[in-house]
Amino acid sequence: MGNTSGINPTLMSLLYDTTPEELIQIDAVTKGFSDQQLQQFVMIYRTKRKDPQTILLCCLLGLVFFAGLHRFIMGQIGMGILYLFTGGLCLIGTIVDAINHKELALEFNQQMIGETLGMLNMTRR
Repeated sequence: MGNTSGINPTLMSLLYDTTPEELIQIDAVTKGFSDQQLQQFVMIYRTKRKDPQTILLCCLLGLVFFAGLHRFIMGQIGMGILYLFTGGLCLIGTIVDAINHKELALEFNQQMIGETLGMLNMTRR
């Protein structure tokens, strides 16, 4: 094999647009999966994951138009409502979230990895 990174080449080809951290996590939880299982996992996961750039764009839109939009998109309805009614916690929360958009997306995507595995009954313990 010419793959020196240790990450499954099939997984790399299916998830070519994910962050390296995200790819490493997915590779760790899908060790031993067949190509068919990987394809099934990726098909569902792609519909659930959020791109860090999307989160950043929604944060920036929240500074001008709709505070908390990024929180609603990530399924954090309570925080979205709080941001909406407090103007993004007086813009400070929105600015902090814009700075930390990669961590927010990674945390959300970690939850979606677990949810996807659960949906497919492929949790590995």
